Amino acid sequence: MTVKPPNRLATPFRRYSNASSLPIQRLQFLVGKCTSVAELKLVHAQIILRGYGEDAITLSKVISVCALSPFGDVVHAHYLFDKIPNPNRHMYNTMIRASSGVKSYDEVIRLYQKMVCSGASPNEFTFPFILKACGNLMAYRQGVVVHSNAVKTGFSESHVFVQNGLVNFYIGCGRIECARKVFDGMEFRTLVSWNSMIGGYAKFGGWREAFSLFCGMREDGVMPDGHTFVSLLSVCSIIRGVVLGKFVHWFIEANAVYVDVYVHNALLDMYAKCGDLQMAKMVFDRIPDKTVVSWTSFVSAYAKHGFVELAESTFNRMPVKNVVSWNSMISCYLLNGHYRKCIELFRKMCDLCFVPDETTVVSVLSACSHTGDLVTGKKLHDYLCGIGMEPTIELCNSLMDMYAKCGLTEKALEIFLNMPEKNVVSWNTVINALALHGHGDKAVELFQEMEASGTQPDAATFGGLLSACCHCGNIEIGRYFFSKMRSVYGIRYDIEHYACMVDILGRRGLLKEALRLVGEMEMRPDVVIWGSVLGACRTFRNVPIAKMVLKQVLELEPCANTGGLYVLLANVFFEDQRWDEAKKVRKLMRSLGVRKSDAVSSIEVGGRVFEFMVSDERHEASDLVYATLHRMKDHLKSECQVFLFAGGTC
Repeated sequence: MTVKPPNRLATPFRRYSNASSLPIQRLQFLVGKCTSVAELKLVHAQIILRGYGEDAITLSKVISVCALSPFGDVVHAHYLFDKIPNPNRHMYNTMIRASSGVKSYDEVIRLYQKMVCSGASPNEFTFPFILKACGNLMAYRQGVVVHSNAVKTGFSESHVFVQNGLVNFYIGCGRIECARKVFDGMEFRTLVSWNSMIGGYAKFGGWREAFSLFCGMREDGVMPDGHTFVSLLSVCSIIRGVVLGKFVHWFIEANAVYVDVYVHNALLDMYAKCGDLQMAKMVFDRIPDKTVVSWTSFVSAYAKHGFVELAESTFNRMPVKNVVSWNSMISCYLLNGHYRKCIELFRKMCDLCFVPDETTVVSVLSACSHTGDLVTGKKLHDYLCGIGMEPTIELCNSLMDMYAKCGLTEKALEIFLNMPEKNVVSWNTVINALALHGHGDKAVELFQEMEASGTQPDAATFGGLLSACCHCGNIEIGRYFFSKMRSVYGIRYDIEHYACMVDILGRRGLLKEALRLVGEMEMRPDVVIWGSVLGACRTFRNVPIAKMVLKQVLELEPCANTGGLYVLLANVFFEDQRWDEAKKVRKLMRSLGVRKSDAVSSIEVGGRVFEFMVSDERHEASDLVYATLHRMKDHLKSECQVFLFAGGTC
């Protein structure tokens, strides 16, 4: 028969009310054996009752257990700490470490400052945590003060943990050169030292330095681990360096390095971003325990390279999805022009009770802008207002763009005026919105306000301004902005700027000046440029210039976009009654296999947007639509016959 040993911790707790005294060593031992905050409070109460409430060693142990144990309560630890009149260094270090563990970095800095002011000198256990806090908050000045204090106390040169903390602090603040100085001055480097420095260079795209350090690491006999490879593969993804990425992959395979899911995901991401989808699939298939990150990376890989069906298939096979997964598929539809599917997938996501984030909303608003789906866009805006989400600049810009492209310019302007902060995209969006809807003068006024606010315009800004001048027909202001763009702001002309300026000149009949500008272009004219010239030729019946343009059009590669140019040319000749030349253009179109692209119209009914074109049979009710149309035509014919019989003209 076995006898169960007595619970030596529970027994004293039952006897506290009757015990006359307990030695302080026993109380300290009981503090370390506590398994809950309630037990700790009970022991602490006995410590105070027995007159040991001011014993520094005992209080340090109580605070340490309360702050750092698995069941700990950092808030209660702060309460106890604040009651101590003169905390010692160990107490400060405990609270700094505990605050860092719960990411209360502002509190870490406050405790450090209080520690220094109280005369308690920091040591090698203090500096790593305070430096981590400064790095996470990007508190560069405070971190430099901590560095100087570490130098004065001698810990910056003799303790590798402090040196590693300094390296990570400078990297967190974006001062990679300062981090390298600390690293180069280290007599002894651990794996963490090498990984920190390699990760820092990878973060800022310094692939040469990252791989140079990797070679130096191997020369020092330090074996890289998963963190090393993830950093190296991430920099390969940034620079699209598939050759370097394959070298890292080969090193892993050749040295039989253990590959966890993080390294697998990094390899998958590298091959996907470098465009090697075959290798990406091979890595994906080899992952034994695929996480949601693995699946999402693979969906994004297909999406980025336009393989929408493969992305759909992979997305549908995902065992578990999160918001990022849904965002990747929504972005896939958006990037590849499937705007209807983008909105439909968003609705499905909401039906399955996934809460959309800002990335989701921005993507769906962009899809609404392209389709003119004001109903969905308005619902999204109402949803954001309902949950009280603080709108970021990007979100406000997306809302403005959606309202502008759906025809509500006033609403877009209202959002713009209520924005607490604006960036250049905000100004560009509202200027383009006003230009699109014919408010050219207002767009010019806003540009003047933009200059006064100190915001530097870019190429897109002048694209909107020139478009505004084009719509309102103000040729002098258009010339002024076109000249100012290069002479004042040093912005290079894009083909869109030339297209706007050619259109402005063409609308005023200045075809020779427009052609002269086309001749001065730094790039080859495209379909839009020649389309503007031909449109002006048709308006002003200028057949000679149209014939000159025909030679240029024949040099363009035949495609769907060039069909409109040939139609314009034919119309110029038809309207000038040059029937033979018009027929030649039509015959030329047939011989080259060029056809005018079909125009698509859309209509919103019951909150849904329907698209249709000539002879369209895509709609599920197309048979009923055409049957109704034929009945209407027959009815009109009969009405016309009755009208003619009565002596009228039809």
